[in-house]
Amino acid sequence: MRNPLEYGFEQARAVADAVLFEGYVLYPYRASAAKNQLRWQFGVLVPPAWTATTGEHAVQRTECLLEPRDGDRLHAELRFLHVRRRTVERLDPDGGYTEVPELELPDRVLVPWDEGHEERVLVHETFAELTGDQAAAHAVRFDLPAAVEHEPVTDAEGRTVGRLVRHRQRLTGELRPRTEELPGPYRVLRLTVSVHNTTAADEAAGSDRETALTHSMIGAHLLLGVPGGRFLSLTDPPEWARPLVAGCSNDHTWPVLAGPPGTEDVLLSSPIILEDHPAVADESPGPLYDATEIDEILSLRTAALTEREKREARGTDARAAEVIDLVDDMPEAVRERLHGAIRGLRDITGEDPPGEPPAGADSGLTLPEGPGHPWWDPARDPDGPEVPDGVVIDGATVRAGSRVRLTPGARRSDAQDSFLVGRHATVEAVVGDLDGETHLAVVVDDDPGTDLRRAQGRFLYFKPDEVAPLGDRPRDGKEAAP
Repeated sequence: MRNPLEYGFEQARAVADAVLFEGYVLYPYRASAAKNQLRWQFGVLVPPAWTATTGEHAVQRTECLLEPRDGDRLHAELRFLHVRRRTVERLDPDGGYTEVPELELPDRVLVPWDEGHEERVLVHETFAELTGDQAAAHAVRFDLPAAVEHEPVTDAEGRTVGRLVRHRQRLTGELRPRTEELPGPYRVLRLTVSVHNTTAADEAAGSDRETALTHSMIGAHLLLGVPGGRFLSLTDPPEWARPLVAGCSNDHTWPVLAGPPGTEDVLLSSPIILEDHPAVADESPGPLYDATEIDEILSLRTAALTEREKREARGTDARAAEVIDLVDDMPEAVRERLHGAIRGLRDITGEDPPGEPPAGADSGLTLPEGPGHPWWDPARDPDGPEVPDGVVIDGATVRAGSRVRLTPGARRSDAQDSFLVGRHATVEAVVGDLDGETHLAVVVDDDPGTDLRRAQGRFLYFKPDEVAPLGDRPRDGKEAAP
C-alpha cells in the first residue's frame, strides 16, 4: 500500500516543480534568449557575505503549529537547485579539447549554460529530540564541495566529438529544526525550521551576483510531514488557535497545507504565497518553467519555434529539451484542454451559484440563469445593504423583466456606449455595488449572444438615469424611426 505521507510529498514536489522552479529556463528556452540572462526569481539563499550586495537573503525561517496526536516524529525535506556552470569543448584532431561557444549536432546545439541540479537534505527526528537543548545537537549540516565533471558528447555514429564540462562551487548549509510545546487545552507544538546558507566569504569570492548564485540555494523550499499528527492551517486556523497562529513568525517563506484536500499531515513551506492544498491543474501538460500560468500560449509559441531554435533549446538544458519534446508530442486532445476550465466559482455566501451550466460546459460549474441577482452581487449577501427590487424612472417602476431604451450619458468613459444609444434592452436585475450605488443589469434585445450572457451572468450595466422605460413596446431592438 502506498505511504500516505509520501503521496502528500509527491504532490507537494509537483507543485514545487511547476511553481518554485518557474524561471529556471524561460521561453523560448534558449540560452541565447535575452529573457534567460536573468533567472532564479524565487527562494534564493546566498552566502551571508552577499546579502547586502545581491539584495537576497541567507536564512529562510518556517514557523508553524502541529498537533502530534499519535505521531512522534518529524520528516523534513529541504529541496533546492545548485548551479553547475557548464562550458562546451570541441575535440581537436590531436586529442585535446578547445572551449567553443557552441557545438552543433544533428539533434541539438550545445551551448554554455548555468544548469540547476536538484539537491535534497532530509531530516527524520522524534519530537523529543527536537525539544529544548537537544535541538541544537540535531541540526543537520551539509557540505557540497567544489567539483568538476566531464561528460563526453558523441555524434550519431557514437564517435566522441567534444565534451561538456560542469563546474560546481562549494555550498555549505544547515537545517535547524526545533519544537516547543505551547500551553493550552490542547497539545500543540510550535515547530520552527530554519534554513541557513553558511558558505564562508572566502569560498564565494567575487564581485557580482552571478558568482554569488553559484554558491546559493535556488528555489529553496521545505516539505514537512508528521505521520499520525496534523498541521494547523496558518491561513484558516481553528478559532481557538488564532492567537497561537498570530505568534508564529515566518521569514521569506509561506507555509501551507499540502497533499490532497482533507489531509493535514504534510506542509509545504514556499518562498511565494500559495493557498492550502495547492495542486497542478489537471489540464497542465507539465512544467513549462516560464513563471506564468498561460500554458496554452506557451505551448503554441513553443510549437512555432523553428527547427534550429528547437535544436538550440534541446542543447541548452535537459529541462528545456523536455518542454520541446512535450509540446512536439502533445496530442491534439491535450492541446484543446489548454483552453482552460472554470473550477471553483462560488458566490459570497459560500454556496454554488444557482442554475445550469451553458451548453458544452464540462467544468461542473453552475451559473445564474434568467432574471435575478448575479452571483457576485453584494445584494446576495444577507448581511449586505438592502437593494430595492425596482427603481422609479420617469414615473414608471423598472425591475427585472422590464424593458428599457438605453440612453448612456457623456460622462461614461466606454466608447462602445455610442453604439448602444437608443437600443432596446431587457433588465435582468437591479443590483448594488460595494459603494452603495444602484445599477441595472441588462441584455440588449437583438444581441445574438443574449442566451449565453444570461447563462454566464455577463450583463451590461447602466445607472437608472441612463435608461428610459419602454413599457410594452415591441422588442425590435431599436428606437422607432420618427
